[in-house]
Amino acid sequence: MASSILVIKLGALGDFVQALGPMAAIRRAHAADRMVLLTTAPFEALAAASGLFDEVWLDERPAGAAVGKWLALRRRLRDGGFQRVYDLQTSDRSSYYFRLFWPAPYPEWSGIARGCSHPHANPKCDFMHTIERQREQLAMAGIDDVPLPNLDWARAELGDLRPADPYALLVPGGAPHRPRKRWPEARFIEAAKGLSADGLQPVFVGGDDDAAALSRMAAAVPGSLDLAGRTSLLELAELGRGARLALGNDTGPMHLLAVAGCPALVLYSDASDPALCAQRGRRVEIIRRPSLEELEVDDVLARARSLGGS
Repeated sequence: MASSILVIKLGALGDFVQALGPMAAIRRAHAADRMVLLTTAPFEALAAASGLFDEVWLDERPAGAAVGKWLALRRRLRDGGFQRVYDLQTSDRSSYYFRLFWPAPYPEWSGIARGCSHPHANPKCDFMHTIERQREQLAMAGIDDVPLPNLDWARAELGDLRPADPYALLVPGGAPHRPRKRWPEARFIEAAKGLSADGLQPVFVGGDDDAAALSRMAAAVPGSLDLAGRTSLLELAELGRGARLALGNDTGPMHLLAVAGCPALVLYSDASDPALCAQRGRRVEIIRRPSLEELEVDDVLARARSLGGS
């Protein structure tokens, strides 16, 4: 008799992309079962396109005082008939969802929730890279064969979004509250000009939050293309598949582009640790400085040209 399986992965983009391998392993281990993903709206289309899930549920991430929304989420989880839950978010929030099943019988639960049946029982798990950490979590739940993330299935028609070949993707954005993860805007502009002189069309990509900055940068680089806020995640993967190079900060789109197969050069400061969160893909290189203010354009271009085959 088929079981119902729940996977929890709420975000962010880089973490969601790196969870695609574990999701594929869970699907393989539960091939005959109904598999549901609980996620957030930005990842709904990508999750649906993956073919890994029978259903994709959206979590509104209720605030503490939103009693009605908490009760609705509790009712939905309890009515889901889940025999096992794989919490790939392993946050305080997702661990609290384990408590929402009370007083009904708790499902089997892989994660870090106190009292769960299949805990990730490694006190040093927070010091592991995301991919190795989730591999170990699933091994402790009985799933040993966990592939690397893969986006070969992520296809989209680009239409008017398609740049001129050859092109390079530039990802100058990042979380607004973490400015130390960003290489200075003026240096991205100079790097884009250098790539343009090498015959690559610079294509600036990012989300709506980055639109103003990317518009300024694109305006300063003749012949460049500004796609900020204009691409879905599937379209971004398609762009990465055809790009000669992606150059960017340690931010979510660089994870997606690396997994899509794009040669990726990622810029790190000491505000994040590649040992814990580095992009993984077929060809990924990292430049790290204590502060990205110290990173010179010539150093970046030399590595970019080597990586991109220019």
